[in-house]
Amino acid sequence: MTNEKPIYLDHAATTPLRKEALEAMMPFFADLFGNPNSPYSFAQEARNAVDEAREKVAGVLGCRTREVVFTSGGTESDNAAIKGVASALKPSGRHVITSAIEHHAIIHSCEELVEAGYEVTYLPVGRDGIVDPQIVEDAIREDTTLVSVMYANNEIGTVQDIAEIARRTHRKAEAMGRNIVVHTDAVQAAGWLSLDVNELDVDMMSLSAHKFYGPKGVGVLYVRRGTPFNPLIVGGGQERQRRSGTENVPGIVGAAVALDLADSERIEAGEAVIPLRDIFIEGILERIPGARLNGDRYRRLPNNVNFSFDGVEGEAVLLGLDFAGIYASTQSACSSASIEPSHVLVALGLDADLAVGSLRLTLGRESTEEEVQTTLDVLPGVISRLREMPSLASS
Repeated sequence: MTNEKPIYLDHAATTPLRKEALEAMMPFFADLFGNPNSPYSFAQEARNAVDEAREKVAGVLGCRTREVVFTSGGTESDNAAIKGVASALKPSGRHVITSAIEHHAIIHSCEELVEAGYEVTYLPVGRDGIVDPQIVEDAIREDTTLVSVMYANNEIGTVQDIAEIARRTHRKAEAMGRNIVVHTDAVQAAGWLSLDVNELDVDMMSLSAHKFYGPKGVGVLYVRRGTPFNPLIVGGGQERQRRSGTENVPGIVGAAVALDLADSERIEAGEAVIPLRDIFIEGILERIPGARLNGDRYRRLPNNVNFSFDGVEGEAVLLGLDFAGIYASTQSACSSASIEPSHVLVALGLDADLAVGSLRLTLGRESTEEEVQTTLDVLPGVISRLREMPSLASS
């Protein structure tokens, strides 16, 4: 069975570009194509557009315009934050703290630091996927220079108490007379949670436009004034020497419009989506034996549902849903080519067999209860048929 209209439940992977952002971008693809760094008046149209976009983003983050750096996406922002701070503070220490459930952009950046002689502490999480702020504080050492904990997890949707983590980190750093930078990957949080950097007390924050109905290939890195930072990309000295390369003017314009709209609508969007999320969770638990909800039941993003199912592999579940015109995922889209169990689910204590049987359903602002109910009608049959199939081991 295939639905007449496909049901898209993979908004954590990417979101459609909203028309307001597209309309704002269009003039800068052809008519107003000037290089924003050129001195003549025609190019100033592009420069003004980038400046206005920076003001919009700064308004959402509650920061200065000079603290906003435009990048190519969340991955670059994460890489720049981790490597940039570690490099700048290398003389005072080589210890970095992060969590075991970070996005691979953070994990792999930390692995590169280890190869370069740094030490990295990967904080554990409970079975609920939550990082205990006390564990963060206890992990801080005399040579710690950076703490990076993601705001909302991209797979299981758990929301961390970043404000408390940052408060404890800065308090301990002050007591030790040290500078410890706090970074958060907030890629999944935009449009659902407050991004006010002063409320969160963070020094750096990463965002990616295509997660909040903006264009792909554009990101933001917030860098608080005075934060030690060496640029990842050098060359022309754009973005106040923090990220060289001619600015992606259409993308930056679209990203700013999308972020401004997403933030202004986030409370309304959450109120609309949370009931759908809860219908999903309750329906799956009621209809599918052996279903396990991954991540805390309530301290999670309004749009995230993540389950593991005994006796099936996630990829097979996706194929069954795809056949019915329902699009979902098993883990991060950045890791979808991997056949390894999710490192996030393993960190929660799931064994490898259960960790490969996960399904991530992420709702969007256009999702409907009818789509949720249709998926609940289809999913139990998919799981049941897969469980009845003979395994290769027994054939």
